[in-house]
Amino acid sequence: MTDSPFHYQQVATAARCIHDGFLDYNRAFREITARAGRRFEERDWKGQMADIAARVELYELWARRTVETLRTELGEDLAGHAFWAEVRECFGLRVEAVPDAGFMKTFFNSITRRVFGTRGVDAAVEFVQPPPEEGIESLTMRRYPCWNDLDQACQRVLQDFAFERPYVNRDADARDMAATIREQLGGGEADADCLRFEFIDSHFFQGTRAYLVGRMRLTDQVRPIVVALRNDDEGIAVDAVLLTAEQVGVVFSYTRSYYFADPTSVVAAVQFLHGLLPDKPIDELYTVLGRLRQGKTERYRQLMHHLDRTDDAFVHAAGDAGLVMIVFTLPSFNLVFKIMRDVFRPPKTTTQEDVHQSYRLVSRHDHAGRLIDTQFFRNLELPRARFSEALIDELMQEAPRTVTAHGDRLVFGHAYVERRVRPLNLYIREVEEAEAKRVILDYGRCIKDLAATNIFAGDLLLKNFGVTSSGRVVFYDYDEVMLVSDCRFYELPEPDEDFPLMEHATTRFVGAHDIFPEEFIRFLAMPAFLRQTFLSEHSDLLTAEYWRDVKRRRVAGEVAEIVPYARQSIAPQQISL
Repeated sequence: MTDSPFHYQQVATAARCIHDGFLDYNRAFREITARAGRRFEERDWKGQMADIAARVELYELWARRTVETLRTELGEDLAGHAFWAEVRECFGLRVEAVPDAGFMKTFFNSITRRVFGTRGVDAAVEFVQPPPEEGIESLTMRRYPCWNDLDQACQRVLQDFAFERPYVNRDADARDMAATIREQLGGGEADADCLRFEFIDSHFFQGTRAYLVGRMRLTDQVRPIVVALRNDDEGIAVDAVLLTAEQVGVVFSYTRSYYFADPTSVVAAVQFLHGLLPDKPIDELYTVLGRLRQGKTERYRQLMHHLDRTDDAFVHAAGDAGLVMIVFTLPSFNLVFKIMRDVFRPPKTTTQEDVHQSYRLVSRHDHAGRLIDTQFFRNLELPRARFSEALIDELMQEAPRTVTAHGDRLVFGHAYVERRVRPLNLYIREVEEAEAKRVILDYGRCIKDLAATNIFAGDLLLKNFGVTSSGRVVFYDYDEVMLVSDCRFYELPEPDEDFPLMEHATTRFVGAHDIFPEEFIRFLAMPAFLRQTFLSEHSDLLTAEYWRDVKRRRVAGEVAEIVPYARQSIAPQQISL
């Protein structure tokens, strides 16, 4: 730094502004997160849903404010790669080895990208390499030795993770916890086999539930343990004890809403969870903990690392071509990339801005285990040589305002990136009849779960739904997503002599949010036996009254309890705010 052509104070000022901006963002993030405990105790589900949206917006808000502060502090000195290389060095030296330093460096990169309008990655001014792992030891844990008595150990856990509102029957809950553990571990020797419980020192709040997240150290293995707590009219009670990686993986799924939790180190908490769920990508764990930008950074790093180690080509994703998005994938990597067409063909009447707003709505909403989390990338660069010629031709012809070629790279002005699932219309052709019937019934439950959380999918064609690796039906085409509370549901009118509506060439004005559920039958493009299966359980979806009732409940402030474990009933329970 002594040979710097820039005044050291200017460099330090820029680095300090970014550091202070991150601290302000992180403080605001933690303040919203801290409210979740009170929301749970007071059963303020409406407030929690508002906090989901507020917290999602924080990063962009503080990144924008930080750039404005820099412009005020530095004026014309803000530009210049040589200057910013020194700012990066100054910043990096001061945050090195600080807990969650990777978050700070990601925030720094976000600022430089806004200053320079960066395409791809600018290694001259950004932190490119991931920070060193912090180690699990930086995560504060609560430990409970088990002295050959699971009931007593479970009692101590619940006592330690108490709320101001009391448990309905803590002793009974502790006995039920212990009984569940014994059953999973094989009975009589469980009390001796369990050495201790280790729980992260924070409640994890999501929807109408609070979770205790930890692991059991046994004599011969380590197993996850997640305890789900509910708060109903009588008080707080244990609702479920989850003890397998499969169960816990669903709780931390990419189709679930973001958690409100405040561990001492988010990086270490992600490492801890990854140790329990080794098949779960790191980026998804960051995202489900509410650190969306870090999740996006990790996803990009994993993609770049994968491209360096493979040679397969990006190709059109499986499924029917969309009228709004061009969707492609890398067969060896479990993501899809969605690029908006410049012009939408009929019958689509939405605009590009409408679509962006629909995706933004989903990012701020309860995912209910039915909406795939989607990340928005600006100026994403990918190697042109890795694209099939057919895909390049379509991108250049259909999205020239978004896709440009720069040397050996393709640059995407904006792209939505999400996990790849098997399109439902393809899946039902590939599986046995019993499995096809199961997923068709889950397709109906998916629509109902979304409705219960105030989401109307808009386009109910099977091709817009997919099946996850765990066999769950999810929705992933957000082009026409609306709030149920914004829709108007009608029966199809009958023709009469005065107004022969059903005659050819006779029209009546229908608004964008006017919905005729009886018409949904035309979306059920499936074999007759599957249609019959669907209608046997979900024929109510084809009635205006069903949707009006859902809307009445949403407008009245009722919230559906949709939980990610086996005790969930087929029909979501409705609770008042």
